Order: sequence, then structure tokens, then C-alpha cells
Amino acid sequence: MKKYTMMLMVFHAIIAWSQPAFLDTEDVAGGFTSPVSVTHAGDGSNRLFVTQQGGQIKVVENGTHLPTAFLDISSIISSGGEQGLLGLAFHPDYANNGFFYVNYTDTNGDTVVERYTVSAGDANVADPNSGLIILTFDQPFAAHNGGDVHFGPLDGYLYISSGDGSGDPMASQDASSLLGKILRIDVDVDDFPADPLKNYAIPLDNPYVGVAGADEVWVSGLRNPWRFSLDRLNGDLYIGDVGEDTWEEFNYVPASSSGGENFGWPCFEGLDYSGVSGCNSNGPNEPPIAMLEHDQPGSNYCTAVGGYRYRGIDYPGLYGWYLFTDWCDGTYFAARPLGPGWEVHDMGTLVGGFAVTGMGEDEQGELYAVAWTGLLKITGPTEAPDDLIFFSGFESP
Repeated sequence: MKKYTMMLMVFHAIIAWSQPAFLDTEDVAGGFTSPVSVTHAGDGSNRLFVTQQGGQIKVVENGTHLPTAFLDISSIISSGGEQGLLGLAFHPDYANNGFFYVNYTDTNGDTVVERYTVSAGDANVADPNSGLIILTFDQPFAAHNGGDVHFGPLDGYLYISSGDGSGDPMASQDASSLLGKILRIDVDVDDFPADPLKNYAIPLDNPYVGVAGADEVWVSGLRNPWRFSLDRLNGDLYIGDVGEDTWEEFNYVPASSSGGENFGWPCFEGLDYSGVSGCNSNGPNEPPIAMLEHDQPGSNYCTAVGGYRYRGIDYPGLYGWYLFTDWCDGTYFAARPLGPGWEVHDMGTLVGGFAVTGMGEDEQGELYAVAWTGLLKITGPTEAPDDLIFFSGFESP
């Protein structure tokens, strides 16, 4: 017990003590190939859209996986490993304009954020010829592409996750680079009419506007923010950042923030200082709200899968809790602010390892996961997990 107490005090680690599963899952639909995300269109149809790494977006309507792809861009992407069709977000006014946005690696392996439009004659099929490139940037290697995209529920801006590209070790700390960051852009205005590959505007309150740096950057110091989310109620940003040697990080940016947070990579992994040339042991390093340690006894942590803060109605015991997991381990955790810090609960192992690649919400705020070839709904509990072992983490803003 003394060992665990020291880990809590010094490292603020999540200790995965064995507990019964207070969450569960139920099958919704199957037959997917390498699914990486699930989301909804916000158009009142209650459909779910599952993104497949190979380049297809599939529709689930009333629990049925429709055979025809909503969109298939497999011919213009590179796929495999950490490349492919990686993210999908529907415009907040999708019901009227039919716009949705995808994040993929093209045939050169570079990141592309592109807008498409639903077809005029069939709500379950997009127009494959409607593509408009919004943003593109080079990726030095095939790994660490990030790839998630979401619209801010309050500001309406598009947030984009970008990994460090596994090339220049200091790209995440380079304010002029788009790598290792969360980007924030306005897709409803075009600040670059002469550039056909830049069809967006820079929000004037982005932290690097008017100072040295890339104006698109919102926060920095990330290694591979594979999955992130924004709280649909208040706009808080939650980031799952894939670690390297020791720690998987889950980071938090309150909606009240003016941006500019630096989460430390590669100078820090979790709270551990790396000593990489050009780094300072005094930071900057915004601490995560939770970490998973790779060599924790009985665990198999390897890849942070950021989740969502539950805002649904079916399971009131989960309301306000941020749920997250790990690709290799399958244990789910629930976190929420507690005083100056965060409390974190081990909610049990829901899905076996090397499975959960992403989570998402439906229109009512119920939560889902994609794993193996299936789409799963996350269920229970109806009461808050106050009887679980918990511990406080880092200070919350």
C-alpha cells in the first residue's frame, strides 16, 4: 500500500486496482472494417456515421448498418498503420448546408482536411465530386498523424488534432509548425482567397495571432492526440495523447481558456522530464488530468484513447463524468473535477485489448465505441460510482 501511496503523491498515476465493471456495452451494429470513429450529423435523423480507416464512411440507421457507403474516398488516401481516413465532423448547420469535413492522409502521406456535401437526392449518400480542400500540411513520416476533427459547440470553429509526425523531435514545441498541436480554424470564412488549398479563416482570438507562430495553433506540446472531444454542454476540451515510453496522457483545456496551453512533449512525458536538447526542466508543461503507466502491474497500457464527457439521459449516474480508455488494455476510466483536482475511477474492463479505436456521441449525448468490427453502446450505471475507490489527480483550473 505504501508503494501505491507514493505513486499517487509523486506521479498522480491512475492505479488500476481490480474492480467489477460498473460500465457495460451492448452491440449496436457490426460488419465494419477498421472503424476509427463514430459520430452523428445533428440533423434530427438520429443516424450514426462510422468512419473506416480504409476511406469509407458508413451509416447506421435504426440499428442497421447500411451496405452503401455514405462516402468512399479510398482512391485518394494512403491507408494502413497510422494513416488513412482518420476523422469526421459534421458542420453545426449541416441540416441546412449539407457540409461535413474529413481528415485523411493523402497518397503522399500528408494531412488533408476536406469538405464534402451530401447529395441532393439521397440523405444517406454524399456527393463524391463535391470535395473542397480546407487545409493541408506535410507529414514527415507515416506515424503520429493525429487526425481527429470536431466543431466547438459554443464557438462553431473546427478543431483539428495533429501529431508530431515522428520526425523533428521539437516540432511540438515549434510555434511555427502545425505538428503536435490542436488547431482551431473558421471554415465559414476564407482569409486566403488566392490559395486554393487554404479555404478557412483564422479566429482573431487564437493565441498566436499577431505574434510569432502559426496562427492556426490553439494548444501545443502534444505527441499524438489521436482522439479528442469537446464537451457539448460547455465547450471544455479533452485530449487523449498517445505516449512513448512510460505514460499515456489525458489532457484538459477549459472553455474559458484563451488557448496557448503547452503540454510539454517532447520535453516531458507526463511529469517526467526527458532532457531532450533544447528543453527546460522548468517547463512549460501543462500537467494532464490523468495518466496511465505502461508498466503498471496487471495492465497493458500503450495507447491513449480519449473519450467524452457524458451528457446523455439514459444513465444519470454517468452524467458529467469524462470517460476514456486505452487501445491495448480496454479498461475504462471515469474522471471529473474534485475540488482543486480530479477524481478518477476504474470502471472495469469493457473490451479486450487492441480493440477500442475511438468513441463518439449520438444526438442525445449517449456514448458509443468502435472496436474490432463493431459499434458498441456504452451503458450504465444509473447511480453515481461513489462507492468506488478514487483518488485526486492534478489541480484543475
